[in-house]
Amino acid sequence: MIYASDETEKKAILHVAELMLAAARTAPKACGIDELETMILDGTDKDSLTETMREMAAISSGRMSESFARDAGNLDNSPYLVLLGIRTVPRALDCGLCGVPKCSEAAEQGVCCAMAAGDLGIAVGSAAATAMDHRIDNRIFFTAGIAALKKKLFSDKVTVCFGIGLSATGKNIFFDRPKTS
Repeated sequence: MIYASDETEKKAILHVAELMLAAARTAPKACGIDELETMILDGTDKDSLTETMREMAAISSGRMSESFARDAGNLDNSPYLVLLGIRTVPRALDCGLCGVPKCSEAAEQGVCCAMAAGDLGIAVGSAAATAMDHRIDNRIFFTAGIAALKKKLFSDKVTVCFGIGLSATGKNIFFDRPKTS
């Protein structure tokens, strides 16, 4: 049997995407509370997200518009997109790191828990490192996260999200990207 490189490389990327979700899930979480939500998009689901990114480019201005358009183009060439979102419910520490002294007040005001944001950052780093460990090109996109939130791909309690585009080509598609002004 012959396995063509296009097919096997795409399977390898999907396998690594699955490993990325596991790495994000097992990343350390403040107070041992796991509020992470994850998913992988491909095909028409990914295309729908990039279309939303282009719509957001059209209604944004300046650097944001350019970022949405450029990143949508990158994701057009990525067979898979990993999405990681966090439910930003306070951790009941009353640490004040979010800028509000009490977690109950932060929750009432809809302030993002700093611990939750930190948890997401660690999870995103673990996922991206997993892709790198397997030599899968990747790029973290805040724009894909904003579009995922707009499309309500996650539960209502997820308020912060990032996407990670994946690719395996002869040249890293995420390297020579046009700069935004």
